[in-house]
Amino acid sequence: MMYVTLTIDGQKANVPKDYTILQAAKEIGIEVPALCYDPNLEIVAACRLCLVEIEGKNKLETSCSTKVREGMVVHTESEKIISIRKEILQLLLDSHPNDCLTCQKAGECLLQKYAYRYDVKFREHDGAMRPNLVDTSSPYILKDDSKCILCGKCVRTCSLIDDRKVLAFSNRGYDTKISLDADQTLETSSCVSCNRCVVVCPVGALVDKRTMGKMRPWEGESHVVKCKACQYGCNFEVLTKNKEKVAVRAMEPDQGRPLCLKGRLTTELINIDMPDKPYRKIGGRFEETTWEKALGLNEILEKIRTIKDND
Repeated sequence: MMYVTLTIDGQKANVPKDYTILQAAKEIGIEVPALCYDPNLEIVAACRLCLVEIEGKNKLETSCSTKVREGMVVHTESEKIISIRKEILQLLLDSHPNDCLTCQKAGECLLQKYAYRYDVKFREHDGAMRPNLVDTSSPYILKDDSKCILCGKCVRTCSLIDDRKVLAFSNRGYDTKISLDADQTLETSSCVSCNRCVVVCPVGALVDKRTMGKMRPWEGESHVVKCKACQYGCNFEVLTKNKEKVAVRAMEPDQGRPLCLKGRLTTELINIDMPDKPYRKIGGRFEETTWEKALGLNEILEKIRTIKDND
């Protein structure tokens, strides 16, 4: 593999020639802010927060999509760049509900993190705000359009699984939103509650309902376990508060791992002290069910009982 050497904010970086500037910066400990970037997803350079200055170029470039070159000199925190980032963040906050104190994503929200980093604050204005549309129809996922920043990560990760592709952009301009199956709800759509979209959402627009109110990031601890439902072995975090295992949440579905509801519920049942009741979708409606039915264990358990009876 061929390597190139470039300079980022005065630091030398020697990285593979197919790296982007954002990847190269990360290699030497420089975090370039980005809301729409995910190493496991197609690069779309939509949020523009990762813009950088490259010496010898007249225009700014998105660091997530620009490949490194030998001898390149990059500035990620110039006065011009900081000014633009503040403008972008201010526009996002102007359309965002000011409920960070009670938002489940507080402490992990990238918009909150970058707004604090660049000292950008909520402000009162008479302009438009994103519509207060909250979908609470699912027992597994909460969708809040008022917090959506239209980064598209949920759409891209959903589209990676051929038999899903539930999410898509709809409408135009300021009315653009993320829709499910031609504007259905989480309950009536073909969504399978795998939580891929929740995992990649950088803000509180998509939230795991089974973790809500259980623990804030600073209140407890977490450890990683692998799902045992199938050969993929998806990664999950077990959240522990006051020595009680209170919730499970999915981690990023990298290396081809698809994530699924059955795996998530299996991991909950094995690891959580008092798991919430399971639900399954039947005919476009969520219904409370038994763990045996939720995990498809009825036939297996019946077979085991039959074998025991015949012993």
